[in-house]
Amino acid sequence: MKLFVPGRICLFGEHSDWAGGYRRINADIEKGAALIVGTNQGLYAEVKPHPDKLILHATFEDGTRKGPFELPMEREALLEEAMKGGFMSYAAGVAYQIVTHYRVRGLEIDNYLTDLPVKKGLSSSAAICVLVARAFNRIYDLKMTVRGEMEYAYLGEITTPSRCGRLDQGCAYGNRPVKMVFDGDRLDVEELNVPVTLHYVIVDLKASKDTVEILAKLNQCYPFAENALQQKVQKYLGPINQDINRRAAETIRAGDAEALGRLMNEAQAKFDANLQPACPSQLTSPVLHKLLAYEPIQPFVLGGKGVGSQGDGTAQFLVKDTDAQHRVIEIIERDLKMPCMKLDIESLNPLRKAVIPAAGFGNQLYPATKAIKKEMFPIIDRDGRAKPVIMTIVEQVLDAGIEEVGIIIQEADRHLFEDFFHQRLPVEHANKLSKEDQRYMQHIMDIGNKVTLLVQESQEGFGHAVHCARDWVSHEPFILMLGDHLFASDTDTSCMAQLIDVYERTGRSVVGLQETPEKDVKHFGCATGIWEEGGAMLSITEFSEKPPVEYAREHLATQGVKDDHFLTIFGQYILTPRIFQLLEDNINRNMRENGEFQLTSCLDKLRQEEGFVGCRVKGKRFDIGLPAAYRQTIIEYPNT
Repeated sequence: MKLFVPGRICLFGEHSDWAGGYRRINADIEKGAALIVGTNQGLYAEVKPHPDKLILHATFEDGTRKGPFELPMEREALLEEAMKGGFMSYAAGVAYQIVTHYRVRGLEIDNYLTDLPVKKGLSSSAAICVLVARAFNRIYDLKMTVRGEMEYAYLGEITTPSRCGRLDQGCAYGNRPVKMVFDGDRLDVEELNVPVTLHYVIVDLKASKDTVEILAKLNQCYPFAENALQQKVQKYLGPINQDINRRAAETIRAGDAEALGRLMNEAQAKFDANLQPACPSQLTSPVLHKLLAYEPIQPFVLGGKGVGSQGDGTAQFLVKDTDAQHRVIEIIERDLKMPCMKLDIESLNPLRKAVIPAAGFGNQLYPATKAIKKEMFPIIDRDGRAKPVIMTIVEQVLDAGIEEVGIIIQEADRHLFEDFFHQRLPVEHANKLSKEDQRYMQHIMDIGNKVTLLVQESQEGFGHAVHCARDWVSHEPFILMLGDHLFASDTDTSCMAQLIDVYERTGRSVVGLQETPEKDVKHFGCATGIWEEGGAMLSITEFSEKPPVEYAREHLATQGVKDDHFLTIFGQYILTPRIFQLLEDNINRNMRENGEFQLTSCLDKLRQEEGFVGCRVKGKRFDIGLPAAYRQTIIEYPNT
């Protein structure tokens, strides 16, 4: 298994993590807040299980290879190595925490490439810790969320002599910017959507700073301020920092790069005014300030500030565009001989396409399905029109802002769908329609222009059907809707719009969830996990396809769900294109479940690789795939 863990850049809020930790002692101290994002550079590794050892092969930024470092997977040996300090201590510290809390065997990690500069405020040590935590999680399927990986990485690092802050392990979230709030021992994390790509230049100042001295001097200002200087430090790391981070998060969500650049300048100026006097030997940082004021780059930059603990280690610039990024790097490296890195915070890929499988036979509805596809069964929609089910589903998708719909069909059924979406009624029938219905006929034709029919040549399961859309979807995220379900929201926001909102906040794959009595879980895919953002979404730790009740009771219970109920899949998904590679791997290896290629096992692999979130949908799902359910849908759906 291959893994990549980036370093991290603190965009705003340096030092506020440990400062917010002092709220354990002094409740009058303001919470800490920081905005961070993963770098484009980091640690690349191949990982595999080992029966009884922790083995690490390391590659440093200059290409130097060291190791293998070997330790027995025994708590005492791991703890002893962790407490020594040094490179291997970080891996040992994390392994010690993992083996203390989980039943695991060993691990072999080959860090075959590192392009992340060390000791430059980019959290290279935290990246090692996250790499080890993630490797154990993926290899042994420990069902940790990204937040869980971050927590074990932090516990592992503070097992060593390092006294890093909580924000360092935020690199676990990758290239998604996150806002972190530090309240004593409590940490809240919120992922931010970026509507436009932001372009940065990260500069190695080729100078030096003493982080230990910086931290020592600033910590003298806590937990109680005894003079004006200490009050200024607490004020900057408290209310001033909270205000800057609040405005920065709003600016990032709005995609206003110019305002974000101005905030960087403001944050640096206020940092200098309030914190520099507390440690002038390190925070006067003449090299940093010379670079920030360097005249030749000013036409290209929107703002700039220090990185990490500040001082003469690393600088960051937000620039206007990719051309400006190139020019700034060229000028700094040519004139000042300082190495530069690019950092692009990518905008979220927009959702444009939806996939609806409709190739199944519908054996539960035989003999009606001998005459007509179940997706063509009639339903009275909530607008009072009699429509085929597929029309209602397509309209729901398009109403959510999707531009194109791919319907997966059998070749033999092509004429049914083409006749409906692309053929007008004969004139003698069309003339008998009311003016309103004639307009609706044109509406069907307009929708037909957004529908593409995708053929599944053989019906080999839900996962196989989804895979048939691979070439049409290409490299985009997409919506997946069941072709034999209707959905009705309990709020003014449609069921699909609720999922889209979560996707736009996190950039991760999303599945709709609903509570289901335990007697019915054997009919559905199930999920469990940990609630985040105050219960607004579920960070999923396991998917299970139609589990027995006994398994659900033991493994799938979720906090906040009613007794004797479990979270089942609602029938709406937003998926990243990685799902197609996972499905293809199953198909190529003929990995069938109950004779078919299923989707749920691949969703679980996607969860392990990228993270997966669930949205408890405020709405109802109507199944038309069974006679009794279809009858109930006809009765209830029009009135929702």
